[in-house]
Amino acid sequence: MNQIERIKHMERQLDRASLAVMQLSNALEQYAEAQEALAQLSSYYGSKEWKDDYAADEAGLLPQDLKRGILSEDAVWNVLTDNRELLEQLKAVSAKA
Repeated sequence: MNQIERIKHMERQLDRASLAVMQLSNALEQYAEAQEALAQLSSYYGSKEWKDDYAADEAGLLPQDLKRGILSEDAVWNVLTDNRELLEQLKAVSAKA
């Protein structure tokens, strides 16, 4: 690779890396802000309150137009599991850096 090709190649690498760092920085900021929400979900899921809310839903006591994805057993479990897996990925990436 000659000098001009090398510089062009490295410029592309710089652009690619800069974009990735900027996007990850923004995503990490949003993720950090979501930690309180994740903690609240973790505490609520499987609690007596959640079980009572779930039972009320099953008994048809909640309004039909009420959004209640929180009462699906999969929705909360999936986001908490995804969060744990993401934390493991972040640890692995930071260990390589």
